[in-house]
Amino acid sequence: MSTTLNVGPNAKFFDDFEVDQSWTTPRRTITETDIVMFAGMTGDFNPVHTDEEFAKTTPFGTRILHGPAVFAIATGLEFRLGLKEGTAIAFLGMTWDLKAPVKIGDTIHVYQKVAAIRPTKNPSRGIVNFWVEVRNQEGTVCQEGEWKVMFHSRAA
Repeated sequence: MSTTLNVGPNAKFFDDFEVDQSWTTPRRTITETDIVMFAGMTGDFNPVHTDEEFAKTTPFGTRILHGPAVFAIATGLEFRLGLKEGTAIAFLGMTWDLKAPVKIGDTIHVYQKVAAIRPTKNPSRGIVNFWVEVRNQEGTVCQEGEWKVMFHSRAA
């Protein structure tokens, strides 16, 4: 292991992961500010997010948080677990499905499970695939998919 890594107290190296390990993150309640800030940052002012009167006429019945904002918040919630702090090398990709809307006032959390682990040709690193679900306060899966992350190996 390189002595230059700044590893957090809950961090896991590639070698520490086992298929079917799982974690649940802290929760976070979605606010109108989340919608306003994401719209301002991205320029996505679609009325389903920013116009309550329009949103009332949609199947959602109210404004919803942008799908990519839900994903972004999920990455922050997952980071709070500390599993990747100082040991993750790179986020390599994902498959991701949006299943249900996230509305103002919803409280979401992330459930994450190790789906697969794969060593690489370089023994100092490996790849972990996580099955990830963003769930609301009712347990409804709002978004789900697989995240692929490269980690430092403890053996390096």
